[in-house]
Amino acid sequence: MGLSLRNRNRIKKLAVPGGLLLLVVFLVLQAGWLTLPLPALTFLDYSGFFCGMFLAWRFHSSRIFLALLTLFLAQQAPLLLGPTRGAAGIAVLHALAVMLPLSLLAIAWMHERGFSITSMAPMGLGLFVEAILVMVLGRAAADAPTLPLRAHHLVALDVPLPLYAVVTLSACGLLLLGRALFTGKPADHALFWSLVSFFLTLHTAASPRSSIAYAATGGFILAAAIVENSYLLAYHDELTGLPSRRAFNDAILHLHHPYCIAVADIDHFKQFNDTYGHDTGDQVLRLVASQLAQVTGGGQAFRCGGEEFTFLFPGKSSAEVLEHLEARRRAVASAEFHQRSGERRQTPRGPDRRAARGRRPRTGHAIRKLSQASVAQLSVTISIGVASSSGEKSAPETILEAADRALYQAKANGRNRVEAAPNRRPRVKAAGIA
Repeated sequence: MGLSLRNRNRIKKLAVPGGLLLLVVFLVLQAGWLTLPLPALTFLDYSGFFCGMFLAWRFHSSRIFLALLTLFLAQQAPLLLGPTRGAAGIAVLHALAVMLPLSLLAIAWMHERGFSITSMAPMGLGLFVEAILVMVLGRAAADAPTLPLRAHHLVALDVPLPLYAVVTLSACGLLLLGRALFTGKPADHALFWSLVSFFLTLHTAASPRSSIAYAATGGFILAAAIVENSYLLAYHDELTGLPSRRAFNDAILHLHHPYCIAVADIDHFKQFNDTYGHDTGDQVLRLVASQLAQVTGGGQAFRCGGEEFTFLFPGKSSAEVLEHLEARRRAVASAEFHQRSGERRQTPRGPDRRAARGRRPRTGHAIRKLSQASVAQLSVTISIGVASSSGEKSAPETILEAADRALYQAKANGRNRVEAAPNRRPRVKAAGIA
């Protein structure tokens, strides 16, 4: 059985840009095309780290800032670029192989709280302690006559690592990969690929050029995550993860006849908010969005504001997309929605909530239906209106208005249904008639 569309999208987001960038660097190094002198390569390396930290500070991304700082400090540790300084360098590499993956794992599970002292102090203290430990281990190994090595040779590294270091690297890598696939956030993707780049840095520790190239790639991947996250905030809805109105407005600029636009609206959504609270309303929005995102037939779902969602179907007519929209309607209606909290707000938000306290909500079929529902499980339905272009000069705004009218018709006909707007073709003047 093939991967679902949702899983394919998650893998694609994970692979681009971090995995793709690492692959390009790997191929360039394997082909011997990297001919920059070592000072120029080092300058690019430092520029990537410092520019990335500046961007992280500017965009209030403390996790990316700490990850960049951690990688940079690890790169400055003695003998990271080669095992040629004896026992001290090997001890430092062994320590870094354990401490850096654990640090990235801790950063991955941090909450993004900006650059406040309370949020930065624990991780900063941890990095300080790790730096002291690395220095102590390196000094102790340098003073010792010999350094006992129990290396694990299943992984071909320039500097064989002890078994505990290999286990730590592998376990942290799997946990970061799982988190990246689960959250789908650019920062978590970048943390996973930065650990991979660190592994490749160890793998090529005897080659300064390759080692610096992989270390710099990890820094650029983390810096790119800031740009990617800014794009997501601009073009994706933060609550549901769907493309936002801005993405929809950009998409309709590239539509050509034939195409289809559908508008979906959650039935009785205002009553959900008033009866069960806005937290429950947010949960309903996420539930509906997760179902609409799986639309088939070449369509794409957008959240254009409030409880309204929009679909675009390039190259399709209303008749061709009705079954796909009907499948999404049934999926939402059959999805089990369990309320996570016991909040039941009967009064509206705002300055008049005290005056409204104690008043019973207006009676009506919709509210009675919600009030009689189980608090633990609620029924959610949507209504959909769809319209298709009628010619080359069909304006998307006109088709969107027609889809809105079809949505109102679906509401008037009892909700929880799909209605198609009549396909109006442009009038053709008869020959010889003014």
